[in-house]
Amino acid sequence: MKRILSFTYGWVVPAVLLLTACSTEPKPVPYGNANCTHCNMTITDVRYGAELVNDKGKPYFFDAVECLAAYVNSKPEEGQKASFLMVTDFSNPTELINVNRAHFVRSAALPSPMGMNLLAVSTPEAAKKIQQEQGAELLTWDQVLAIVKNDEKHH
Repeated sequence: MKRILSFTYGWVVPAVLLLTACSTEPKPVPYGNANCTHCNMTITDVRYGAELVNDKGKPYFFDAVECLAAYVNSKPEEGQKASFLMVTDFSNPTELINVNRAHFVRSAALPSPMGMNLLAVSTPEAAKKIQQEQGAELLTWDQVLAIVKNDEKHH
């Protein structure tokens, strides 16, 4: 019996270590030290950063919501297979939010790095507050993808 247990535990521990070593978690956006995967500009504004973590755990960083959206539009299979699609919470720049839980806001009063005036917040209350103060439009991630795709057709 001892031999069976030692054999069982002999492979469980390395398998668990292997899984944790390869975990696909979002990384903090390296502001000032990385270029946007889509437009190649240096990522500097902590209110607008975004990130895609692919299914292998490799992070790709973006300087704006619209750059992440443009990248996903141009490579839909990468967007579908991604482990994480994250955007920065404009109200709390150290927090990343999954695009499916984010509330997107578009306001000319709050220009984003690439000029499409898109930002994300984590709560509907924060989005409504910006909407009321800045005359902003509230959007879903699918609407953001459509707006960015439509904008690219006109350039």
